[in-house]
Amino acid sequence: MFGFGRLASYDYFVHLERVLGDHLRARGHEVATWVVDVAPTASVRRRAARLAELVARTSDDGEGPIHLVGHSTGGVDARLVASPGVRLPCDDGALAWLPRLASVTTLSTPHRGTPLASFFATVSGQRMLYALSALTVIALSLGSPPLAAASALVMAIGRIDHALGLDLRVLDRATESLLHVFDDTRSREVRAYLDEIRDDQGAMVQLMPEAMDLYQASVHDRPGVFYQCTASVAPPPSPMNWVRAITSPWGTLSTSIFAVLWGITSRYDPRYPCADEDAGEAEAALTRAFGRAPGARANDGVVPVRSQLHGRVAWAGQADHLDVLGHFDGGRTSGEKPPHVDWLRSGAHFDRERFEAMSRAIVEGMLARA
Repeated sequence: MFGFGRLASYDYFVHLERVLGDHLRARGHEVATWVVDVAPTASVRRRAARLAELVARTSDDGEGPIHLVGHSTGGVDARLVASPGVRLPCDDGALAWLPRLASVTTLSTPHRGTPLASFFATVSGQRMLYALSALTVIALSLGSPPLAAASALVMAIGRIDHALGLDLRVLDRATESLLHVFDDTRSREVRAYLDEIRDDQGAMVQLMPEAMDLYQASVHDRPGVFYQCTASVAPPPSPMNWVRAITSPWGTLSTSIFAVLWGITSRYDPRYPCADEDAGEAEAALTRAFGRAPGARANDGVVPVRSQLHGRVAWAGQADHLDVLGHFDGGRTSGEKPPHVDWLRSGAHFDRERFEAMSRAIVEGMLARA
C-alpha cells in the first residue's frame, strides 16, 4: 500500500530482488529480474495489465521458466494475471508468455482483504494513506524524516480512534512539511507519485474484505503453476515496544505509527474474517512456525496473517509488512548500498538471518517446480 518501484533515487524492492537473484545464481541458474512499476493504489485489473505487459516486453523467445513474485497488492495482481480465462485491458499478446509461468509467490498479500483497506477507502483514510506514502519515501531515502513534521503527523494520525477522527488540516500541513526536505527534482517526482495515490484509489476499495470475498470466488489457480506464500505476524503494540524505542525520537514516533496501523488491521468482522475457512495445511504451517495458531486478530501491521495464506506456506515467522522486503534494521556499518532501513518499528526483531532464510525458502519452492 505504500510501495513504489524507484523513487527519489531509492529502489523499494532492491533488497528482495538482490537476495533472490543471489540465491538463484548460487544454485547455477541464469536469472533476469524485473520490477514492475505500477500505479500504487490503482485498480487491481489495471495493475495486472501493466504486469502482463512488462513480462511480455522483457521476456525473450526462449523456453525458460517465468516466476512472479508479488508483495502485498502485487500478489493479488500476480494471481489475477495467472488466472485462467482472465480478461485484462491489454493486447492478447501481453499474455502469450503464460504457458512458461512456473510459479507465483506472494509475500504478505491480502488474499482475503484487510480492514486497513476499508479505512483507507474513507475520506480521512485517503489523506492518511497519502501522508504515510510520503513518509515511506522520505524515511527510506533519508533514513529518518524531519522530527517536527513527523511529530505533527503522528499527532494527527493518533486521533483516528477519537470521535472527531483525523485532524485533516494538521495532516496536510505535516505532509507538506515532509515534502520540503527534497530538492526540486526529487520533490516533483514524489509529488507525481502522490498525485497518483490521490487521484486513483480503486485498489483500496477492491482490497476491502467484502470485495476480496468476490475475488476469491472468481480468481482461480492456473493448472501446472506452483503457488506459495509467506506469512508474517508482528507482535501487538505494548509498552515494552515504546521502552525499547525511547532512545531514538524517530523510533518512538515510528512505533506510534505502527501501533495505529496494527490496531486498525486487527479489527475483526466474523462475516468477513479475512481467513480461509478450510486453510488445512497452511493453518498447520502457522502452528509449526509460532508454536500455536495465531489469534484471529494477528497481523503484520497491514494484512491479517490468515489473509496472507494461499498455496504452500514457504515461510512463516515474526515480521512486519515491510520487514519481508528487507526494510529492517540491518545496521549502517555493513557498507551495503542502500542500507537496510527500518522505518516501521514493530518490535518483530526481523533481521538479516531471517531475511536470508525466507528468501532461500522462496527460491527452493521456485526451483522444485520449475
